[in-house]
Amino acid sequence: MNQIAPISNNASAEQRLRALIEKGLPLTPRPWQTLAKQCDMDEEDVMATIERWQSEGLIKRLGLVIKHRPLGIRANAMVVWDVPDDQVAAVGRRLATEPAVTLCYRRPRRLPDWPFNLFCMIHGTQRSRVLTELDAIMTRQALDAIPHQVLFSTHAYRQHGARYISE
Repeated sequence: MNQIAPISNNASAEQRLRALIEKGLPLTPRPWQTLAKQCDMDEEDVMATIERWQSEGLIKRLGLVIKHRPLGIRANAMVVWDVPDDQVAAVGRRLATEPAVTLCYRRPRRLPDWPFNLFCMIHGTQRSRVLTELDAIMTRQALDAIPHQVLFSTHAYRQHGARYISE
């Protein structure tokens, strides 16, 4: 008969740590220390655990989710491009070097209705400024001949980081 081993205190602390980092790092001068206190761990153990999770591939990266609308950044344009497949990687790399491009990624086309395969996001405080920046990017990157559309967001969806523990 198989018996399930009880969860050790360390495993339970790691589960608490995973659940907490899903909510985001605490906005304190020493976030690892704050997490350590909440998980009944040492700060060094928290850092070592996160480092181990990264080496194991559980965590690919740590990033920021910035809620830009409260900061006045409300003109948010997703620019979708119909780039020839043999050029999409190179064009994407070029777009990603642009300081105004905050996100750039490739997606499959959904023909016949959606011919676009490259997406980039440009955030700004005014639509006119975003469009001016897009024109400058297109000139610098010689993208004027590539079909595209500019889609401005009208709604802020819930933003969150990675999920590690199922609800």
